Amino acid sequence: MRNISKFLLISIFMTIAAMKANADNKNAIPAKDELFFINGSQGKLAARMSLPKLLDREKCPMVILSHGFGGDMTFHLWEPIICILNENGIGVLRYDFNGCGKSEGEFQNMTVLNENEDLMSVISYVSALPVTENISLVGHSQGGVVTSMVSGDCGSKQIKCEVLLSAAAVLREDAIRGITQGAHFDPWHLDQPYYELPRGLKLGRAYIQSAITLPIYETAAKYTGPVFIINGMADQVVPFTYAQLYNKVLSGSELVLIPGEDHTYTVAPDYAVKLVTDWLISKLK
Repeated sequence: MRNISKFLLISIFMTIAAMKANADNKNAIPAKDELFFINGSQGKLAARMSLPKLLDREKCPMVILSHGFGGDMTFHLWEPIICILNENGIGVLRYDFNGCGKSEGEFQNMTVLNENEDLMSVISYVSALPVTENISLVGHSQGGVVTSMVSGDCGSKQIKCEVLLSAAAVLREDAIRGITQGAHFDPWHLDQPYYELPRGLKLGRAYIQSAITLPIYETAAKYTGPVFIINGMADQVVPFTYAQLYNKVLSGSELVLIPGEDHTYTVAPDYAVKLVTDWLISKLK
């Protein structure tokens, strides 16, 4: 009888210890730039986080970076943005959308809508961290569309501010025209499960079907907090007129158009980084 009681006590103790460990791990802070994973819409999302030097129990503003169509968290503007924000007391988390980079899922199954779900999952993760003071979003290209729509759905009480870099609202018109990222199709008669892109990726039928009716500006317009919109005037992927329309529908927005700049900011990357970081620091510090 004593052995049974002892066994039960040990079992209860181990169960409580395991539950405590799981709770601790949920809010554990990954090491700087360590690869870790967050549950997303299509499986686990690869992520890395970089925090400034903080005192015990000190909090800081957090910024979430979302990459573009078919890209990943190694987008060339992210590293310098992270370094400058960290130097100014701001933490940053970057991640790969489903089917991209080191995240789980098949790219063929990616849609803007499930990328929205991915970002919502990342926001939920960051919100639960003990170091989080507030959350802001930065998105490039399709990641900019996702950022704008999720900000609209979350509102300014949950999202402090947002930065849209070449936000690809053109993707809806591209789908209607029947050409996305070099793939041609009849949007009203999608007879294939996917369409091959010149860069080797597979564009899924669900992506096209959902893009055709995607309420990009209608959803983005619900956000009333500060927004910084940037677009290159030589962008051949997303014409700067789409940035101008964002600026028209977003009540708290500022717009900067960069003459001669392309879609990925390869002409003057340092200038783009300075624009983003100066604006974020002015809003968050």
